[in-house]
Amino acid sequence: MGGVVLKKVFKNFGKTKVVKGIDLEIKDGEFIVLVGPSGCGKTTTLRMIAGLEEVTAGDILIDGENVTNVPPKDRDIAMVFQNYALYPHMTVRENMEFALKIRKHPRNVINERVAEASEILGLTDYLHRKPKELSGGQRQRVALGRAIVRQPKVFLMDEPLSNLDAKLRVQMRGELKKLHEQLKTTFIYVTHDQVEAMTLGTKIVVMNDGMIKQFDKPLRVYEQPQNTFVAGFIGSPSMNFFEGVIKNKKGIYIFENNDFTLTLPKELEKKLKKAVNKEVVLGVRPEEIVDYKKAQRKKYSDQKITAKIEFAELLGAQTYLHVSIDGQFLVEVDPSYEFKLGQEIDLGIRLTNMHLFDRATQHVII
Repeated sequence: MGGVVLKKVFKNFGKTKVVKGIDLEIKDGEFIVLVGPSGCGKTTTLRMIAGLEEVTAGDILIDGENVTNVPPKDRDIAMVFQNYALYPHMTVRENMEFALKIRKHPRNVINERVAEASEILGLTDYLHRKPKELSGGQRQRVALGRAIVRQPKVFLMDEPLSNLDAKLRVQMRGELKKLHEQLKTTFIYVTHDQVEAMTLGTKIVVMNDGMIKQFDKPLRVYEQPQNTFVAGFIGSPSMNFFEGVIKNKKGIYIFENNDFTLTLPKELEKKLKKAVNKEVVLGVRPEEIVDYKKAQRKKYSDQKITAKIEFAELLGAQTYLHVSIDGQFLVEVDPSYEFKLGQEIDLGIRLTNMHLFDRATQHVII
């Protein structure tokens, strides 16, 4: 019912190209998250789907119907905004009823839908209150409830959790996931928070500079990034990147730069053949770089590189050290690891999970 298709969609504001010819197919019932840095075009894309922004070129289809020039009220979508957009002079019930009254639904249908949405969202005891009497989380639930009673084909959500504190955001993420499973409707959700994207989406759309950089299941995007932008953006903390060259020395493949040389895993030989003598970017996540003694215990690597500790992030379960050889990168050590800022540390790297990108194109090689 609620599939959404974008075909070569462009959006220009004057001479500025904000969305640059994206193609996207969203199946009915999926929870799709558009994620990317500020200014990447994700909110503009959502607003074009909603009909709140005109499309410069291309087509948008909802449930097989071309809605590119259809007004927002006739698209059978419901939008949840970042700032809740509740009517302050109305009660929770009146806010939830409003769109149904405008569409002249019978009173019994309105009552039934409001009761059902209130039950799902835990708002039954708050129907008589006004927005100013509610917490941020409760107001967000009312905004969701107002969308649910419409029973649209597609829910559109523009950073709906960004105004909540960290603990409430985590709680609301769980509630949104549960809500999607109950309603089985298409959700399209915009966020700049990649943790939110990873936990909520059945698939995620990673955007940058008005283009889609990767569209896939969250775990696949994390494990198989298709370019350096996705590799660096998805994952917390970010992936480390090292520039260098791949060489074949008597059948042994190595990564070499000005600071260190690494022998690459034998099991990757077939894939490495096409990268020989190429300038590359080696990507390694912080959890794959640990202190040398731990690396030996875990049989990560018998290769050692030495770096200087610049500063530390003590997070309880993990400690991340910002270290440098020439450029700075991030490594993970046990919380019990004793160190001083400015000292040198010997590190071991697990390269079986490494990523290799072409330096010129920034696209994945391995």
